[in-house]
Order: sequence, then structure tokens, then C-alpha cells
Amino acid sequence: MIDLNTPTAEEFDAIQGLRGHGFEIVRYREERGYFTSLRQRDEVPGLAGKTDGIGAHASVEAG
Repeated sequence: MIDLNTPTAEEFDAIQGLRGHGFEIVRYREERGYFTSLRQRDEVPGLAGKTDGIGAHASVEAG
């Protein structure tokens, strides 16, 4: 299980389904603050609709 609020861009890129999007995820987190729900991952540029299968392996913990 991965918490969307903690990995580095490199750690995100090592996860199938998020590969190549680490920079965008971290930038989103830095600009808008911690994720508060898994649905927010669709707000990250380039991720909309591409991470449907990641929900079983991802979580959002309090930041």
C-alpha cells in the first residue's frame, strides 16, 4: 500500500500505473497540499482515467 502523500517522484515512477508521472504527482502535492482523497489523483495533469487500477494499492493518510 502506498500513501500518495509521501513518495518521491522516483518512487512514484517505480510503480506500475504511475510510471512517468512522478514529477506531476509531486508537483501537484507541492502546489495544492496533501491529497485528501484518492479521487484527487485524477486532478493531476496527465493522470485522469489512467490510474483506475491503482486504487487497491494506494491510500491517502492525513498529511
